[in-house]
Amino acid sequence: MTPQVGQVVRVRSRQYLVEDVVPPPEAEHQTLVRLSCLDDDAQGVPLEILWERELDAQVVDGSSWKSVAARGFDEPRMFAAYLHAQRWGCVTSTNPRLFQAPYRAGIDVKAYQLEPLRKALELPRVNLFIADDVGLGKTIEAGLILREMLMRQKVRRVVVSAPPSVVLQWRDELDARFGLRFEIFDREYVARRRREQGFGVNPWNSHTRFIISHALLREEEYAAPLRDWLGVFSPGSMLILDEAHHAAPSSGSKYAIDSKFTKTVRSVAERFEHRLFLSARASSCTGMSPTTPSTVKRLASTSRRPSEPWPGTSTGRWV
Repeated sequence: MTPQVGQVVRVRSRQYLVEDVVPPPEAEHQTLVRLSCLDDDAQGVPLEILWERELDAQVVDGSSWKSVAARGFDEPRMFAAYLHAQRWGCVTSTNPRLFQAPYRAGIDVKAYQLEPLRKALELPRVNLFIADDVGLGKTIEAGLILREMLMRQKVRRVVVSAPPSVVLQWRDELDARFGLRFEIFDREYVARRRREQGFGVNPWNSHTRFIISHALLREEEYAAPLRDWLGVFSPGSMLILDEAHHAAPSSGSKYAIDSKFTKTVRSVAERFEHRLFLSARASSCTGMSPTTPSTVKRLASTSRRPSEPWPGTSTGRWV
C-alpha cells in the first residue's frame, strides 16, 4: 500500500513521517517518498526512498494505538510515580544544578569529578579543557558530561579522538560505564561500509557516535569526509579530544611549524558545537608552569600565544 502524506511508516527499522509522495511517471517506475525520522536519536533526519524497492517498508496502522488502552488504566499510585518521575526529568533537563548522568552511570563518582559537569552545564556551549593528573578519571569526567548532554538532547553526534593505544579502552569504558555504544572508525569499518553501501558512500553518515585514532584523523582521507559530514557548523555535535597536548600549536621558535595533526584539529574542531579537550600535561598546551596544581579549568578559548590560537578556537583566557 502506497503511503499518504502525514502518515507514519516504518522503514529500515525506524519510524518516519511521510512528508511528500511523488507518483511514478510511468507504470514500470517506483514511487518516490520523502520521509522525516521520528526516532529520538535521529529526529528530523530526512530520507528519500523508492517505496516499492524497500524490503520492510510498511504503514503504521492507526489501529495499533488502540491496543495501548486495551489493558485498562494503571493504578493511581503507579501512575503517580510515573508522573513524578516525568516531572523530575523535566526539571533536571532545564536546571543546570540538577544532574542525571551520575545516577545513570555504573561508577563510583568522586566529588571532584562532578566539577567539570557543573561547569559544562553553565555554558551555552560546552567548551572545556580538563587537565587532571594521570589516574584521576578524565575519561569518567568526559563520559559524565557526554551522558548528561545526550540525556538533555543537546548532543546528537559525537566524535572521540584518542591515541591508537587507548581507542579500544575508550569504547569499552563508554559502553560498560555509561551504556553508550560507539563505532571505531578505522580502515576495516570504512571498507565494510563501502562493501555494503557502495564505494561512494560517506562512512561518517552510517552512525552518530565514533571513536577515531589520532593517527587516522590526521590523514586527509578520513578528515575530509568528516568535514563533509559536519558541514560548516554542526549543531548538536561534540568533539572529545584525548591527549590534547598532541594538537597544541607550535612554539614561538622562528622555525617551528604546526604539525599535521594540529592543522587537522584546527580545521575540524571549529565545526563542532561542543568541545572537550583532555590532557594530563597542561603545561604542554599553554604557558603554565609545570608546578601549577592540576585542576579542572574552563577553556573559553585557550591560546598558546596570541598569534597561535588553540585549534578550533580564537582568543580566550583560563579561569
